[in-house]
Amino acid sequence: MGPTRGSMLSEIHIQNFALIDRLSVKLGPGLNVLTGETGAGKSIIIDAIGAILGERAEADQVRSGTERASVDACFRLEGQPVDDEVVPVEDGLLVISREINRTGRSQARINGRPATLGMVRDVARGVVDIHGQHEHQSLLSVERHVRILDHWVGDAASSLLQQIRAKHRAWTELRRERDRLLTDERARSRQMDLLRFQVDEIDAAKLAPGEEEQLQADRLRLASAEKLAAAAAEAASLLSDDETSAIANLSVAAARLREVVRIDPSLARILEAAEGALYQLEDAARELEAYREGIEFNPHRLNQVEERLDLLRTLKRKYGDTIEEILAYRDRAEAELLEIECSEERAQQLEADLRAAEEELAALCSEMSALRHRNAAPFAAAVMHQLADLGMEKTSFKVDIRPAPMGPDGADAVEFLLSANPGEPLKPLARVASGGEMSRIMLALKTVMAQTDRIPVMIFDEIDVGVGGATGTVLAHKLRALAQTSQVLCVTHLPQIAAAADGHYSVRKEEADGRTHVVVERLGEQERLGELARMLGGAQSAAAMEHAREMRASFSRCSHAPSGPQRTVTAGAGQ
Repeated sequence: MGPTRGSMLSEIHIQNFALIDRLSVKLGPGLNVLTGETGAGKSIIIDAIGAILGERAEADQVRSGTERASVDACFRLEGQPVDDEVVPVEDGLLVISREINRTGRSQARINGRPATLGMVRDVARGVVDIHGQHEHQSLLSVERHVRILDHWVGDAASSLLQQIRAKHRAWTELRRERDRLLTDERARSRQMDLLRFQVDEIDAAKLAPGEEEQLQADRLRLASAEKLAAAAAEAASLLSDDETSAIANLSVAAARLREVVRIDPSLARILEAAEGALYQLEDAARELEAYREGIEFNPHRLNQVEERLDLLRTLKRKYGDTIEEILAYRDRAEAELLEIECSEERAQQLEADLRAAEEELAALCSEMSALRHRNAAPFAAAVMHQLADLGMEKTSFKVDIRPAPMGPDGADAVEFLLSANPGEPLKPLARVASGGEMSRIMLALKTVMAQTDRIPVMIFDEIDVGVGGATGTVLAHKLRALAQTSQVLCVTHLPQIAAAADGHYSVRKEEADGRTHVVVERLGEQERLGELARMLGGAQSAAAMEHAREMRASFSRCSHAPSGPQRTVTAGAGQ
């Protein structure tokens, strides 16, 4: 749901941002202006607001000698202009905060909850439109013109664009897959040969899970055959070879105990243990002998094991760290081989799918092109009406639409053409518009777009570049008219715009404790007259003050009613 009249930016709090130490500004509805000498810090305030709204943050925006900058903006909303499920709004308040540290990293919050910059931009997009000085150049970018026209057309264009972009993504993916399948035949043949070799090499190895561990155990045993045999022979000899062996000594001990057990029956338990130990030693001696005789002295088998382990090392180096990974690679290679072998059939199917997708995309692009052509003249008429109000009544403005290759925005190349003087041919903006004309063209577009957007807060940073005299007065009336449906915040050097404002804020620099500070003060009526006198001539003379008084009075007498025809969008049947 769009914002209703009454939504506005109510407060800005800035701390340690560029030259600003600590600053709080309360804004009112209608037209608010920031004035001051060049370099006073007016644009810094706009930059801070831009940072709040998700624009790129820089480390040098943090005030010298401090660790972090913080900026907060409080919006009073009427009509819930944001998604309440994503950003809960309590009591109609939306607070966006951002903190920037010395490294340029930042953290944003929306109503106290952590938020990504993408979330901030999404929320801000429906609440604030900020026009910085760079937008004069961006208007010269032809790529922006189609977006401006589509935005003015509204829902009909937005719906079609969503369909076109989805279909274009599908069409592009089909083309990419088709092109991949139809790569150079020699490259495909080389790839097939490589895959066949890899599959055959792995298959020929007849790998078995767990095989490597068993081979390593076999290699250790075969390589240590002599050592094992010697150890077994020595142990057997110690157990049973002569009269001093363990078995011989234990046999004598058992015999002695048998002789005396009748005398002391308590020795029976010890005798039983000795005889048990004797039997175990005799078993151990026999098993050691059998083990020694069974030891495999087989250099040929050892070589076989080493060769098998070498093969496994080679395969692991090529295909994976384990036998399981090698076998998995083999399965993938076989699947890719089958895919390439079937690529011709798949390519034929892709061609059919591609033709169908291209026809559907072309139909959508054709529909979009027709919608743009139907609305180009009404849009141009609305812009020319606004330009006439801004002192460019002899200007011709046209939306030129030419066929272009199909893309995510359709199949049109849209460009705004301008003729500033009668009899002059229409030419691209970049070739005919001066700085002052660009300011007025931008404001004309903003005014026309405002009829569609109903954005509650509009911010202009020096929209009056290159403008003066009577045109400045018209510009002031136009901003004042915009301020009837939106809150407008404007940085200006024109006294006419300052005189037209509902709220006037003076920006100046002050020095304290060896540091420069930016100060913002809301001016009362008498102070406004003094500032207007300064802007008119630099000195607060009686004549300048009287001129300022007359200028203020002229705007007080003027009606706020915006001029211009009502917006008409031609969508066509069913749109």
